[in-house]
Amino acid sequence: MATEYERVTLVDHPMVQHKLSILRDRDTSSKKFRELVKELALFEGYEATRNLPLADVEVETPLCKTTCKKVSGKKLAIVPILRAGLGMVEGVQELMPAARVGHLGMYRNEETHEPVEYYAKLPEDIADREVIVVDPMLATGGSATAAIGYLRKRGVSGTIKLMVIVAAPVGIETVLAADDDVQIFTCAIDECLNDAAYIVPGLGDAGDRIFGTK
Repeated sequence: MATEYERVTLVDHPMVQHKLSILRDRDTSSKKFRELVKELALFEGYEATRNLPLADVEVETPLCKTTCKKVSGKKLAIVPILRAGLGMVEGVQELMPAARVGHLGMYRNEETHEPVEYYAKLPEDIADREVIVVDPMLATGGSATAAIGYLRKRGVSGTIKLMVIVAAPVGIETVLAADDDVQIFTCAIDECLNDAAYIVPGLGDAGDRIFGTK
């Protein structure tokens, strides 16, 4: 679904909305939370890959030969922003099992709310791949902007797709303003951030809820 923001897709399928309501519930267990994050990532992955180029391929069925379609163009890479982004990787991999996975480690300074990079490991040919960055929460936009900027420095050109589950308006605006060739996919655009820079109503700290930590 289109939104008031250019380059932002709201994935609002009824089952996405249903699963998101359970995800938001404070009483949802870590096990169930992880399952839902994986499932929502799969739903979003369908939308994020909707415009992948296709090429004709001849296939022989049990009855005859026919022309079918296969994905062509650049190979794909999934890059989770650690640690919460790890929860989305398996869902996207179910859709694209051949995609390579890189990792970018960033944590939020609780005083400044700014991202601090602490780890990076990417496929050697990352510059030749189409990249999908995954992170459940898009709050201030600092971590996503830093991750996208790092990928640009590593030679990634063209459109970078950012898949999140819940986004705040300020985070969306920050990411879009920082890079003219980013597309955002989200299951919800929430109201605002609170004084601690958490999304409201949000779903809490996604990393803590995925991994059962406090």
